[in-house]
Amino acid sequence: MIGGNRPGASKALFIAVAVALGVLAAPAQAQTTVTTYGYVKLDAIFNSVKSNALVGDHALIPSTIRLDSAKANEEDNFLMHARQSRLGFRTSTPTNMGPLTTLLEFDLFGTDGNESSSNSHNVRLRHAYASLGALSAGQFWTNFMFLPSYAETVDFGGHVGQIFVRQAQIRYTGKLDKGEWAVSIENPESVVATPTAAAFRANDDRVPDVVGRVSFGVGKGQLSLVGMARNIRVDSAAAPAADDDKWGGAVGVTGVFSTWGKDDFKFGVHAGDVLGRYAGVNFFADGVVNAAGKLELPDQWIARAAYRHWWSSTVRSSLVLSAGESDNPVGTIGTLNRAMASAHLNLFWSPVPQVNLGAEVIRAVREVESGEKGHLTRVQLSGQYSF
Repeated sequence: MIGGNRPGASKALFIAVAVALGVLAAPAQAQTTVTTYGYVKLDAIFNSVKSNALVGDHALIPSTIRLDSAKANEEDNFLMHARQSRLGFRTSTPTNMGPLTTLLEFDLFGTDGNESSSNSHNVRLRHAYASLGALSAGQFWTNFMFLPSYAETVDFGGHVGQIFVRQAQIRYTGKLDKGEWAVSIENPESVVATPTAAAFRANDDRVPDVVGRVSFGVGKGQLSLVGMARNIRVDSAAAPAADDDKWGGAVGVTGVFSTWGKDDFKFGVHAGDVLGRYAGVNFFADGVVNAAGKLELPDQWIARAAYRHWWSSTVRSSLVLSAGESDNPVGTIGTLNRAMASAHLNLFWSPVPQVNLGAEVIRAVREVESGEKGHLTRVQLSGQYSF
């Protein structure tokens, strides 16, 4: 007899069929979707005075504005570059906890090349970030920023009175009816001034920066409220010998609101005693070491306002005003940055959605603790072609 009187064979046959059916019924292996994006951008820039660092000629970074007393023969310079061009990769992988997403993005603002022949510039990491559900980790814009409130400028550096940091972090994001909330711990870095140096990096920070943000819709716009706590530290390598740390905080409110037609108004105000490197691309000191070797945290603020008007469906302009100031303690080294301000007026034309042709006039000023000032006028043209 075959089959019926052989229970072992029947069992084996049953298992084989079950396995086959299981294989056929099993879901296909999760497939990762990869999306590339980026743009090529050319900038043509005329500066009224050469910056005290090459990157400051390529993008508005207020701490690099040369003081008027140090102009010498460094007035008037013209240059062209394509360093802002970038390439990014986004991925999405389905999981039983929702999509796992990643972001990798690079530009060409790495190590400077030369302008003699090759004009080569190294690739620089901008973002390396991953999210699954509410938890994200990697390098990304600080949680202290609210990107929708940032004005459109031709210049890569943008207006001076802004929060600007990309750094490693762990972030948890929750949903609200009309927005979201997020908390993060982020990479710390204390940049302090000493009686002999305007910028000293302690490099032995022991506590991460802690940031909280709530963003929500209000009428025809969005608001964001942020708060941050930081432990600023200086080690004994500073002069005079110092080993001190202090806790401080900062808060801010930013927003964007639609006005008439496609026009919008954007603004931001931040204040506290640890804005430091978060403001104006590391314009302020995080702390100041006094003559006794003790750390002081100066009160600081920044503010910005921008109005964008659409002349037509393809042509638009923005007027952007911004400023910031640090109340440095008495006796601070005279070369330490104290105040900054900028004004941008631009015009963009997008003949097709993937192309932005822009022109911009910028006036910016930097003031140091001694009272000396530096002024910059910049005229910039750009062509940006996205893919």
